[in-house]
Amino acid sequence: MLEIKGLAASVEGKAILKGVDLTVPDGQVHGIMGPNGSGKSTLARVVAGDPSYEVTAGEVLFDGINILELEPDERARAGVFLAFQYPLEIPGVTVANFLRSAVTAVRGHDVPALAFYGELQAQLKALQLDDSWAGRYVNEGFSGGEKKRNEILQMMVLDPKLCILDETDSGLDVDALKIVSEGVNHMRGPQRSMLIVTHYMRLLEYITPDACHIMLDGRIVMSGDVELARKIDEQGYEFLRGGTAA
Repeated sequence: MLEIKGLAASVEGKAILKGVDLTVPDGQVHGIMGPNGSGKSTLARVVAGDPSYEVTAGEVLFDGINILELEPDERARAGVFLAFQYPLEIPGVTVANFLRSAVTAVRGHDVPALAFYGELQAQLKALQLDDSWAGRYVNEGFSGGEKKRNEILQMMVLDPKLCILDETDSGLDVDALKIVSEGVNHMRGPQRSMLIVTHYMRLLEYITPDACHIMLDGRIVMSGDVELARKIDEQGYEFLRGGTAA
């Protein structure tokens, strides 16, 4: 589903990604770990189409199409979703209206209100959120954990093919982490792939990845299974420094 070849990107003239190669097959969940500044979040944003970054080399193939040639909204309509590390507040716009507009844009046709609210209520229930959530303004007055749950709610409602979670676990307590993880696990399936960016092992204890990749200095330097993530959790990244190849 996702194949990244030699991806290089910079921001304000500074190189961040320096040749990333990564393949995520259909139906698989892959974790991306690495220290601050390694390029994890940049990778997530470049795949989603953040215009702040300049792609200087490489390809990002999604279902065989190089999506680097597509605008961010075109990528979203094709089935790419990014859950932000720091979700923005949108005062005056309710969660329900925001999501209905997004669903209409992604599906390419108007969604009848009753049908949409039926879908929304089912997803709210899955995330243990009451119906009043739909009437709140998007992320306004939300705690950190509520913002992350709202990101997962958007993902569940939009039903994308490729889900990219950028440090969704940051700022979550244990209970919120479990609820968010249950929502993510609920969406796992043979026709959907996920790329989970995280600093820590704890999220991957709840969402067991099919593969785990370690980024250092803008490159993926090692890949393995969930045991690699546990080793990083125990020993840190120092044992990888010195040019270990993937």
